[in-house]
Amino acid sequence: MNMKEELAQKAEITQKEVKLKKSMSISDMIRALQPEIKKALPSVVTPERFIRMALSALNTTPKLAECSQISVLAALMNAAQLGLEPNTPMGQAYLIPFNNKGKMECQFQIGYKGLLELVYRNPAIQIIQAQTVYENDYFEYELGLNSRLIHRPELEDRGEIRLFYGLFKMVNGGYGFEVMSRQEMDQYAARYSKSFASGFSPWENNYEDMAKKTMIKRVLKYAPVKIETARALINDESIKLHLSEDMSEVENETVVDGQAEEKAA
Repeated sequence: MNMKEELAQKAEITQKEVKLKKSMSISDMIRALQPEIKKALPSVVTPERFIRMALSALNTTPKLAECSQISVLAALMNAAQLGLEPNTPMGQAYLIPFNNKGKMECQFQIGYKGLLELVYRNPAIQIIQAQTVYENDYFEYELGLNSRLIHRPELEDRGEIRLFYGLFKMVNGGYGFEVMSRQEMDQYAARYSKSFASGFSPWENNYEDMAKKTMIKRVLKYAPVKIETARALINDESIKLHLSEDMSEVENETVVDGQAEEKAA
């Protein structure tokens, strides 16, 4: 049996266990998935609380009801398996309506605070953070064998956003950092985030947090990460159309000429 057939079989088993039917509403499907959600969630989050958050996401973002049911369920299972709260003020994870090749589907996206939560599960990481540098802040950095980074924020009028940086420090003393200008950040987001132009995208309402998340992801290239974190990053900004006991195994749907659905005026 090849991988694709194995994943399809896993999804079929999962759907049989929870008895999902196409005639059911997304809300009813979410409630029916509670046993699977319970198995996926960490002990600090109850399935009842997660279900309430999922239903609240549907209420606050009505466009999700227009998305394919399986893509919404897959996004929720992604969040559950990672132990991240979707579409809450915590900013851990987002469910984003997305026009994928002419069909409305739900994209799962990890938030800045969600990414920090995942990285700090690695006991080898002592510090992981990203910061915004404004025009009136003092900022200096140098690369090379004696690399250094100094940031002294202005306490009052800091001016406009100038750049961003991310850094990590290991328990053993190893460290790394990366810096991007505001212009570079905008260009990077427009190129690599398919939902950048969406009215539902966290880039619209939480620009700084999303920029900081980008810096964390970039600086992690230089840090040793746990397999669980690497798998989580595979799920970031993904659209999936199957359910599995391990959502990182499910293939991400390729977005071709996709346009993020704009918020109604």
